[in-house]
Amino acid sequence: MYRFVYDTLLVHTDPEEAHHHAMEAIGAFGRTPFAPLVQATLCSPGRGSFPGIFARPVPGRVGLAAGQDKRATAILGTIALGFGFTEIGTVTPLPQPGNDRPRLWRLPEQKAFRNRMGFNNDGAAVVADRLRKLRSTRRGRAAVVGVNIGKNKWVSAADAPADYAECARQLAPWADYLVINVSSPNTPRLRDLQAIGALRPIVRATRAAADSAAGRHVPILVKIAPDLADDDIAAVAHLVMDEGLDGVVATNSTIHHSYGDGGVSGAPLLDRAVDVVRQLRVILGREYIIIGVGGIFSVADAMRMINAGADLLEILTSFVYNGPLFPARLNRALAHTAPSRPSLSPAG
Repeated sequence: MYRFVYDTLLVHTDPEEAHHHAMEAIGAFGRTPFAPLVQATLCSPGRGSFPGIFARPVPGRVGLAAGQDKRATAILGTIALGFGFTEIGTVTPLPQPGNDRPRLWRLPEQKAFRNRMGFNNDGAAVVADRLRKLRSTRRGRAAVVGVNIGKNKWVSAADAPADYAECARQLAPWADYLVINVSSPNTPRLRDLQAIGALRPIVRATRAAADSAAGRHVPILVKIAPDLADDDIAAVAHLVMDEGLDGVVATNSTIHHSYGDGGVSGAPLLDRAVDVVRQLRVILGREYIIIGVGGIFSVADAMRMINAGADLLEILTSFVYNGPLFPARLNRALAHTAPSRPSLSPAG
């Protein structure tokens, strides 16, 4: 039924407006007393449990990727739809509107989206207050929530470490993990920060600010682009080990396409994302977290990513194309494929 509605109606709507209204609806649903009942009956992620990844058991291997809930207003709704965890953001220190519209396009024949959103978000202070209120409730404390952080568009590369540190200072107390986003193609020269010389001070500033603000070890991962050369992927992996990061999110959207500016997400990314995950796992061994993202539309796709070495998975584009029951179905199918991870400290 969802596919029929999507193919005959939703595909003809403005994609950003559709996204906005969908997140409003999911957020409103999550705040109702019916959400836990729906989660327990229709949208249970299954009986899987993935202990030791973010200290508390993660109830499902599949989470929601950053970019869907940029404002942290729909966390309880997405969890109630069967996601095992959710990653909000990207969040920057100060609010910013993002790039001019249009900035989001459907590519239905490729099961993909193209976007050049540009980190549109409400800023770290507003998002931190929402997370603080979330964590004041029993359901909110139970949710496994990651926060994807970035720098403001107008901030230079030299000043980028301070921006990431400020985000960490405000958001780490409420997060199960942080993700340093240096791989979005939609902020000018942001991807240059994946170079080791630029990334190392960002990592150090983020780590110091996060642990100080939270009073505990906050898991920190770095999100990389699928377009990195293999040598650069290896360099990032060695940086993760050298600087005591907890892992990598692989991958962001790709700029290797012919549709115009911006990044493409969805099915076209799967092969490269799986390859990047495999390369990372060879270098990192079993002691670091890898979250696999990109082109997961089926159980077979998910198993490719897991077999390549991913501990957890994130989806976004397939959630839109396959419908609201898809994350629960996928999590139930993967419920007994748990990795073993050393314990990390939970959110406050």
